Amino acid sequence: MRGSLIGLELVTPRSVTEALRMLRDDPTLRPLAGCTDLYVELNAGTLRGARFLDLGPLDALRAIKVRGDTLCIGALATFTELVRSAIVRRWAPALVEAARQVGGVQVQNRGTLGGNVANASPAGDSLPVLAVLEACVVLASASGVRRVPFTEFFTGYRQTVRRHDELIVRLELPRIDGRQWFRKVGTRAAQAISKVVMAAVRTGDAPRIALGSVGPTVLRATATEQALAAGATVEEACVVLRREIKPIDDLRSTAAYRNRVAANLLA
Repeated sequence: MRGSLIGLELVTPRSVTEALRMLRDDPTLRPLAGCTDLYVELNAGTLRGARFLDLGPLDALRAIKVRGDTLCIGALATFTELVRSAIVRRWAPALVEAARQVGGVQVQNRGTLGGNVANASPAGDSLPVLAVLEACVVLASASGVRRVPFTEFFTGYRQTVRRHDELIVRLELPRIDGRQWFRKVGTRAAQAISKVVMAAVRTGDAPRIALGSVGPTVLRATATEQALAAGATVEEACVVLRREIKPIDDLRSTAAYRNRVAANLLA
């Protein structure tokens, strides 16, 4: 391990209100939930920050419930809890399938939906699902609450609109009628970061498609959606998709491979 625990400080709030006050008063605090990404940074010697806000005790952020026509998932809900939730299985089966493919059992037990969103990796398995389900990110600060449409939350590679004094407190998903899909292609069948990840929803003649690992942020493929809605063939839609995505070469794959696989997944 290249990192060290020496010099690191963990502060533990007793309530969400206290956590928001701490964030307001100390811009150096970094929220910490399941630690599945922070431990990787620590091991690699790239850990950012020295003061961390322990969100673990804040059970108010774990609830999964339906309010009217909206599914509300607390930011601290783990992937294991998503898989086990009858509400989520009924409301968002694609999210359950994504949760089953996040790392291994240990990561699923620790990793949180809010952490996956806040981490803002374009390879995040839950992100394409949340994009096609048109989720809303609910941010809270000591001064109030604001809601950000999911596709407007990310501003660049690992960058979001979240301010330092804000916490993601929950994700809100409207009721979606129609079939849902989730597909992930990685080096192995399990415990692998995605080379390409895709989610889709079809409600009547209005498809929704989103992809990860093909650009700096999760991509809602609106041009491809419009082509399909207008009657394009699968082959024609694949041409549009290949123009719409912006994959790169990296350690996990090549841009050419991702381009081809994305089209195959769409087909």
